[in-house]
Amino acid sequence: MGVFYLESGVCQRPSIVWYDRAGSTISLLGPEQYDWAKLLAGARRLHLSGITPALSAAAAGSVLACVQRAKASGLQVSFDLNFRKKLWDWKPGASARDLARSVVGEILPQVDLVIGNEEDAEDVLGIRAGSSSVQTGQLDVDRYPEVARQIAERYANVSMVAFTLRESISATHNNWGALLWTRSTGRGHLAPLRDGAYRPYPITDIVDRVGAGDSFAGALLYALDEPELGKTPEACVAFAAAASCLCHTIRGDFNFVSRAEVMALMGGDTSGRVRR
Repeated sequence: MGVFYLESGVCQRPSIVWYDRAGSTISLLGPEQYDWAKLLAGARRLHLSGITPALSAAAAGSVLACVQRAKASGLQVSFDLNFRKKLWDWKPGASARDLARSVVGEILPQVDLVIGNEEDAEDVLGIRAGSSSVQTGQLDVDRYPEVARQIAERYANVSMVAFTLRESISATHNNWGALLWTRSTGRGHLAPLRDGAYRPYPITDIVDRVGAGDSFAGALLYALDEPELGKTPEACVAFAAAASCLCHTIRGDFNFVSRAEVMALMGGDTSGRVRR
């Protein structure tokens, strides 16, 4: 079993994550120790995180075998880049970024949907979004569609690229939004929008930001498979951005908000008034 410890930051003091995952079961199992046919039977989608191949060479081999098997079986494959510098340390002499770029570069040719945050593309793929600076909280949002297009050009099988866009004013005050680029439209779709322009959600009193990226990925996959929401990229990314915005108000990694709450935020209900 692997665990991590979180020291929650406040205002100008950042949060710090400490990992204790060396020797965990998933880090020790190689691809030959999984029954892929049984594990993937009846599935339509496979979603994996970049955290898993960061654990060990065995885990990296298992992730690669899994996506190859899933793609050969006709599954839609999504992969969250999730770069964690502290974990990519299992190859002596290789930097975290170089190791991640080498391993993920083998995985992405099997992936349909790539998900990342505002800095993953640079860390894992070496693609920078203009003048964006994560350290200062300044994002060159207009450059992210181009970043997504470059990813799709590099990996011809990728049909969609999604980014969460976090502007960190402080540990407890962030602006939050997202982008979904699709090959079918050839452009990026931003959320949230107001009067046709991108206006990120101002989250001024964060309860817990850990898990927001995962809640975005989960909500996006839900929206893509939901007939009512999946009709347009705009609707899908709007739902995912709103759901993950609300995740910042809940302590812990799980997003317990309802679909109705997400739809209310999408509709402009930001008052936070008590509902009786």
